[in-house]
Amino acid sequence: QVPLVESGGGLVQTGGSLRLSCLPSGRTFGTMAYFRQAPGKEREFVAGIRWSDGNKVHANSVKGRFTISRDKAKNAMFLQMNNLNPEDTAIYSCAASAKSWIQSATSSSRNYEFWGQGTQVTVSS
Repeated sequence: QVPLVESGGGLVQTGGSLRLSCLPSGRTFGTMAYFRQAPGKEREFVAGIRWSDGNKVHANSVKGRFTISRDKAKNAMFLQMNNLNPEDTAIYSCAASAKSWIQSATSSSRNYEFWGQGTQVTVSS
């Protein structure tokens, strides 16, 4: 099992920003993504990025507010979250796949073999 070390969660007020980081240990992947799960709700896709060319996709609910990126030199993935609102409150998990998925497949959690431990993001009103 390859560990995915996550950081960056926390408590922020509505309209605030947070930046999540995910560092896979020991290897690179074809596709990486963030998913989130709020209490009582199913896990949902947030954003994903293909490592080779940086091709990215964002869920409609976060477009224009969240930006996923990767730093190949640092082998790290980031999720910049701006203009947060209480509906964004959830546990955010980093996911990684050995395959380079096309955009339409990036949002399916079944396509990811490795998962981080999750980090709590709480947005107060």
